[in-house]
Amino acid sequence: MTVNQPASAGAVDGVADGVADAAEAVEFLRLFHREAGQPFPLADRIARVRRQISRTGTYRQTAAELTFGAKVAWRNHTRCVGKLYWRTLVVRDARHLQDPAEIGADLLDHLRLAGNGGRIEPVITVFAADEPGRPGPRLANPQLLRYAGHRRPDGTVLGDPATAALTDRARALGWDPGPPGPFDLLPLLVDVPGQPGRCVDVPRELALEVPIRHPAHPELTALGLRWYGFPTVSDMQLQLAGLTYRAAPFTGWYVGTEIGARNLADRDRYDLLPAVAAALGLDTSSERTLWKDRALVELTAAVLWSYRQAGVRMVDHHTASDQFDRYTQAERRAGRTVHADWAWIVPPLSPATTALYHQRYDDTVLLPNFVRQTRPGDGDGRPGSP
Repeated sequence: MTVNQPASAGAVDGVADGVADAAEAVEFLRLFHREAGQPFPLADRIARVRRQISRTGTYRQTAAELTFGAKVAWRNHTRCVGKLYWRTLVVRDARHLQDPAEIGADLLDHLRLAGNGGRIEPVITVFAADEPGRPGPRLANPQLLRYAGHRRPDGTVLGDPATAALTDRARALGWDPGPPGPFDLLPLLVDVPGQPGRCVDVPRELALEVPIRHPAHPELTALGLRWYGFPTVSDMQLQLAGLTYRAAPFTGWYVGTEIGARNLADRDRYDLLPAVAAALGLDTSSERTLWKDRALVELTAAVLWSYRQAGVRMVDHHTASDQFDRYTQAERRAGRTVHADWAWIVPPLSPATTALYHQRYDDTVLLPNFVRQTRPGDGDGRPGSP
């Protein structure tokens, strides 16, 4: 099913009032029947689902439907360059959990499994769906691993400015990081309707943090930079077969540019290019010296080298682009159109050197998919990507 808006449009906030969409459910079941290795009695399943929705306003997907649907949601997502591996996604079914403490403990298990000692695995954990009059649990964190943004009296932020509002909320719930630093791991903030929000501390060993060093420039190493081992997007809802799962954190591995050319470099994030340029002794007197470009390349090179030295899985942007091209060819052989948002899959560093730069894609958003939702407690409003 097609979402009636382009990928670049604003939020899609789920099925109204938690009532399942029967048309979406039926269309998904037909897709599942076409692609499943062992087809099931389609007419019987459709009839049962329609009866359940008519009677209760919702229905429960089977484990096989959930697993297939989560994988197809990754395949359909237009803002991820890593979709070559969509079939390998590990789907964890946590729909039975409603207690915030149990949800928090399960999220730590997710991080442990996905981190895999540095051999990052693509993993999604799906918590309870919305039901009529009863929203499902959700997470305030944009990612399960994220650094705090501590507001200073002068209006500046120590750490990540993108998480300043979330940091405020964590402190209001009792989180005390001690003396603030630029790389303080935020706790998980679990929201279950009708219950107070809960903070769950993340043990640092689960974050697989990597000190950022440069093999040829010890001056850059002296900046004391670091980043966590892998991204786990947790602020997007999974819309699957007429149901809305507001908490469905999704782990993949990093492309080096996500850290070196965005998180550490963007002006509204850590804004470190001037510090990197100074450490490298670059001439910053004029834009024409291309000091920003040179700093960006060396910072990204340092990230890639550091993750390799630490044994944490990461891909460079050239390899990621080649992998997406392989995915494109495989999808076309399967008779499917490739849906992608060009601005999101083309890397921010040396884009014209990749095959993706010269391609054009259909950015229509299909369901099932991961879509935006209003994020509680955080004000950065950035679109996320698994």
